[in-house]
Parts: sequence; C-alpha cells; structure tokens
Amino acid sequence: MSGKLKLDPAQVREARALARTVGRPIVNVAKRHTTVSVERATLRLAGLEGADADGIPWVNRLTDAVRADLHDDGGLAHGIALPVWDALVRGEADDLATLAQKAGAGSVRFRLPEGKDATRARAASRKSVGAGIRRIDARRTERERLIKRIGDAPRTPWIYLIVATGDIYEDIPQAQAAARAGADVIAVIRSTGQSLLDYVPEGATREGFAGTYATQENFRLMRAALDETSKELGRYVRLTNYASGLCMPEIAALAGLQRLDMMLNDSMYGILFRDINPIRTFVDQRFSRQVHARAGIIINTGEDNYLTTADAVDAAHTVTTSQLLNEYFAKEAGLEDWQLGLGHAFEIDPDVPDSFRLELAHAMLARDLFPKAPLKWMPPTRHMTGDVFRGYLLDGFFNLVGALTGQGILLVGMMTEAVVTPWLSDRDLALQNVRYVMNAAGNLHEDFNPDPQGFIGRRARQVLGESIGLLQDIKGHENGLLDAIADGTFGLMKRPAHKGRGLDGVAKKAKDYYNPASEILEER
Repeated sequence: MSGKLKLDPAQVREARALARTVGRPIVNVAKRHTTVSVERATLRLAGLEGADADGIPWVNRLTDAVRADLHDDGGLAHGIALPVWDALVRGEADDLATLAQKAGAGSVRFRLPEGKDATRARAASRKSVGAGIRRIDARRTERERLIKRIGDAPRTPWIYLIVATGDIYEDIPQAQAAARAGADVIAVIRSTGQSLLDYVPEGATREGFAGTYATQENFRLMRAALDETSKELGRYVRLTNYASGLCMPEIAALAGLQRLDMMLNDSMYGILFRDINPIRTFVDQRFSRQVHARAGIIINTGEDNYLTTADAVDAAHTVTTSQLLNEYFAKEAGLEDWQLGLGHAFEIDPDVPDSFRLELAHAMLARDLFPKAPLKWMPPTRHMTGDVFRGYLLDGFFNLVGALTGQGILLVGMMTEAVVTPWLSDRDLALQNVRYVMNAAGNLHEDFNPDPQGFIGRRARQVLGESIGLLQDIKGHENGLLDAIADGTFGLMKRPAHKGRGLDGVAKKAKDYYNPASEILEER
C-alpha cells in the first residue's frame, strides 16, 4: 500500500499508465512542430539581445526576416538556424547582432543552404547555441556552490511570497525586506497581459500593471539583489518568475541564463486561461521544460487555477488528472522529481460541511501520489471576502493543512487577497501567520496518520478513482486530450485545437528541420 492513505499501488500504476497513454500523442505533436518562440529562444541562447528603436527585440526582427524570405519553403518549417548561420558563414555580417540589424533594414536576404553549405551552417549554429547552453550549465553550478557555501532554507515548506509593484527598482527593496522577514522564495509576478505579448520586452522596466514585466535585465537585477540578501541572511533566497504565454521558451532561456530558481510552467494554463492555441502551448512547454531540466529550475504548475472557475469539490479530480499529466510531460522533457512543484489549492467554500477535512484529503492525496515532488500549495482566493478577520483565520487553516501534509512550497496567503492589492503590512501579518503555524505545528505531519478507511482516506480514493475515470474518458476521445480541452474538461474552458492566439506562429517541421538547441537538449 502507498503512503499514509494506503492507496492501492495497482490503482496508482493505472493512473500513471493512463496519463502516459493520454500524454504521448501530445508529445508526438510537439516533436513534429516548432513555433516562432522556440526559434527566437534559440537565437537568445546564441547570445542575441537588444531591440530596435521601436522596442522590437532583434530576435523578433531576425526571425520575421527569415520567415519572409523562406515563405515559399515553409517559413519556419526548416527552422531558422540554417538560414541565419548560412548568412553569417557567407559573410553577410560579422555577428548575430549586426545580421539582425541588417535584416531589420531589409539589406540581407536569407536562403535555405544545401550540401556543404548546410553542413557548415549546422556546425556554426551548434557551436554558437552550445556556448549559450554551457552558460546555463555554469549558472546551475553557481547556484549549487552558493547553496553549499551560504546555506539553504532551514526547513520546508519553503515560504513563497509574491512581490510585484510594476517598478523593478521598487520590487528589489520589497523583495529583500520579505526575505529578511522569513520568505524563502520571492516571486515577481508579471505585468497584466504580458503572456499575450509575442515578444519579450528589453531592459529594466518601471511601468508594469499589477505586476512587473519579465525581462532579462529585470531578472539580472533581482537575482543580484537577492544574492546580496542571501549572504546577509546566511541562506540562499530563491527567485521565481513566469515561463508561460506566447514567449514561454524565450523566458525559460532567459531564466536559465540569469539563474532563476523556479518558474511557473504549466502544460495547460495558457490554453485554458489565456486562450493561447493548444498546439502552440504544448510545443512551447516541451522546449521550456527541457531548458528548465538543464538549468536545474523547479517548475510550478497551475492546477490551482481550475478551482477559481470550477467547484473545488466537484472538480477535485481534474486537479489530480492535470497533476498526473504535468508529471508525465515534465519527466518526458527531462525534469526530475525534485523539480516538480505540482500545484494544488485550498479553495473549497468554507461553508461546505467538513470543508477542512476535504482539503486535508485532497492535499494528502497529492502528497501520497507524488512523494518525492515538492508540491506547491496555494492559499484561498475565491472565497476571500472583505472580512479580513475571517480571511486571516482561513489562511491559518490553509497553513495548518500545509504543515499536516508536508508540502514543499507554501505560497503565503494574505487576508486581503483577491479583494484589494495587499499592503506591505498585510504581507508582514501573513508571514507572522505562517511563522506561528510552522513553529507550533511544522512537524505535525510526523504524528498525523489518519485512518485510511476514515473520511479522509475514502475521499482521497474517491478523487483518485474519478481521476482514473476521467483519463479513461480522455483516452476514448478521437483526438484524446485535445478533444477533452475543447470540450471544457479543465476549468470549464473550451479551447479547440484549431483556434486560439498564436496559431499563426506554429509550423509543422520539414524532414530537414534543424534546431541546435533542441538537438543538444535532447542529448541529455
């Protein structure tokens, strides 16, 4: 029997086998396609940075120029590496930056090289992109050395706090103050709508909306600031951002280059909640997760979002189903158990009888199904009201479930969450709540062993059984998971595979498609 709930191992194996069966066709689709963001991420790994006078990144300008010149040959179908490095080998420019500028001005033309020209372009592109991936390797080694020298968070769950004013120079002192107050992980939430931008802004930004833009320079500034605070505190403070949306692969690459430690990276969030084309999302998430695997980055998945649109009791099995799929997609891309911050949330209506016991059952099911994964436990938002006293108590119950079930990553709940933008004082009170519960009951999971045949055990097995039933239903669809997403199975959102934002940035690979980044990452 498995875990404290004594789950049936055969049933657990069946659930994972079904997730593989449902997920494998999606992986095959991802392998057969590329996207503009995957190609732009390849250029970023080769060192191309900066933007033109209009703020359009050079990676966008160069990719668009190649697509325009090779339109008759399928645009992206062959990848942009061979045309770009063929131009460099032919002497069209001395480096990528100059080539991008010439391409933006329309003073260079691209071709698809053949024979020895293709061989030379392939070798040159692999050398250039390989240097970028070695930089990611070096940043991973740097993280490991810093943790060994400075020290790590003294206990789990790691306390995860969001800081995002819109101004990176305001975010930095707030993040450092949060770390001094006990936060182990600082998440800089992105500016509203950035996930729908098909480019990554450049430079340090000071005018975000309900968040701060994810840029390479913002990553660098916050990482450097938290490194200073880590040395001051004697424990490594982790940094989180968002590898999601239309530029998921590029942001993943930038995170690896700037030594971020965690990235929100869910397989279906962009499809369901941002109406991004499903094929685009699955292609981008596979490449992103390969980068995260290489960089030693922990991913955070977004199952908690389903419970903001669907009922947390009735739809509990969709969370478990998504966790199983996220685990399959992540491991297929090379991530290890310790990198799987699988998401779930405390979102049951407090007025539901036995709501706390139900929350315990769902959290324990996740813990027993994924015993080696850190898990990311999300606080209540949907049922928070203007009654801050009730909200503070609810967050205390959420923290207690985290302690009882041994969660790995605990996002700090705020008493004003989902009502107003929390004040700094709200964050301080929230951290006090977490500290009290964890100091008083942080090891209570060692003593907490509910009767497997009791209410909690029965509920957990019910949810697991419903999850298996859902996976069997998805397997029965003609187009599997794509049909299930189109039918509104997850989060009540209906997203057909032939619609959605970013579809025009997807291309089916030609037989001679080449991408040096994919080639290197697949060699793991």
